[in-house]
Amino acid sequence: MAAEVLADSDRSRRGDVAMESPPTFASSQPSSGRPALFNSLFELPRVLFEATLLGVSWSVLRAQAPKGDGHPVMVLPGFMGGDESTLLLRRFLTSLGYQVLPWLQGRNLGRPELLEGAMRRFYRAWQAYETPISLVGQSLGGVFSREIARQFPEATRCVITLGSPFAATEHGNTNPLVAKLFEQMSGLSVEEMRARFGATDPRAPLAMPATAIYSRQDGMVAWKTCIDLDSDRTENIEVLGSHSGMAVAPDVLHVVADRLAEHPVTWKKFDRAQGLRCLVYPKPATLS
Repeated sequence: MAAEVLADSDRSRRGDVAMESPPTFASSQPSSGRPALFNSLFELPRVLFEATLLGVSWSVLRAQAPKGDGHPVMVLPGFMGGDESTLLLRRFLTSLGYQVLPWLQGRNLGRPELLEGAMRRFYRAWQAYETPISLVGQSLGGVFSREIARQFPEATRCVITLGSPFAATEHGNTNPLVAKLFEQMSGLSVEEMRARFGATDPRAPLAMPATAIYSRQDGMVAWKTCIDLDSDRTENIEVLGSHSGMAVAPDVLHVVADRLAEHPVTWKKFDRAQGLRCLVYPKPATLS
């Protein structure tokens, strides 16, 4: 896929990154079920609460966040969201000193051509900045971010996913209404989308540090599909909140800022023992 989407960018330089598309998929973990009905019903009120909380904590959040080193960060929105849905997250990261890039592909409807467009934009940004780019993706945007990182490992500094069901392998891993809407908008089932990505295991290790932020109270996707295999270069960070509000939740933004400040060479996992973090962030789930 990468060689195709870069045909108008620099085919001779990137012609070795074509993506395979095997017809079957094998997961390292069993089915993770659906999100709890209670969490689905109270998704919207929790999002409104998180957005309000961000407004009152904005100054403190910025003051406590580590300053950025100026490297570029591309932010990808979730399903049915556009760049407006990540506006506050991007403003926050810009205020810390990062060169923040919107994805500029319109609404994320899950269509393959949108992922291809995001790949082209990512590659051109890498050429322009001449330095690796961090990827931050909310929900489906995180799934896309991991695929971009697989195709361009040398161009990717780190990947941070916010409630992203990158390990979802079937229709039943998602809220039924959302799953139906996804099929209508994208023209693909979850299984068909996974087959297009071509990876034998969605949790196959990435070549760069990867942070998976998830919530057991997720009302849209099964939280177990949002966590990664444990390794020296991966981490799962649990938050207490909604699915759709992760791009505005103060505790999530704190983690994103902390993770982006880590240099890939000296990268260390998120320290829950620091300060009062253990009171905010539960002990995360692990997969091995």
